Amino acid sequence: MSGLEIERKFLVRGNDYKQQATSYSHIRQGYISSGHGRTVRVRQRDQQAFLTIKGPSLDGGLSRYEFEKEITTDEAAQLFRLCEPGIIDKTRYLVPSPDGHHTFEVDEFHGDNDGLVMAEVELGDPDEPFTKPEFIGEEVTGDRRYYNSHLRIYPYRQWQ
Repeated sequence: MSGLEIERKFLVRGNDYKQQATSYSHIRQGYISSGHGRTVRVRQRDQQAFLTIKGPSLDGGLSRYEFEKEITTDEAAQLFRLCEPGIIDKTRYLVPSPDGHHTFEVDEFHGDNDGLVMAEVELGDPDEPFTKPEFIGEEVTGDRRYYNSHLRIYPYRQWQ
């Protein structure tokens, strides 16, 4: 998969998303390179693995170019050895929007980012309307503190 990724990010209130989720998975991801808004990431999601390259954010963090390729879990294990310090560990819940037109990816972070829960919705166009579930809180699109590549260096637990 490659192309322009358009997404909006939100903080999550409460834990109603767990009851509304249609599925969930465990994600572990590391960064081979991150800087100047560009990242090269390796991710293992349950028994699948991916290598992802992302370009700098556009539109105040709303969109960015993304290239993603599925790799084997053995390749991912080798690539994790090349990663910069700090691994992101999270559980992802897939929650349909109230109108059923979109899916919210709700990430519950673990480890040094324990206590942080964020939701993302991918859109086809920056102005595309969508219906928010009730658990959606403050929008944090474009706030670099909430980028996974930033959370690995400055974990949520250290923010106070």
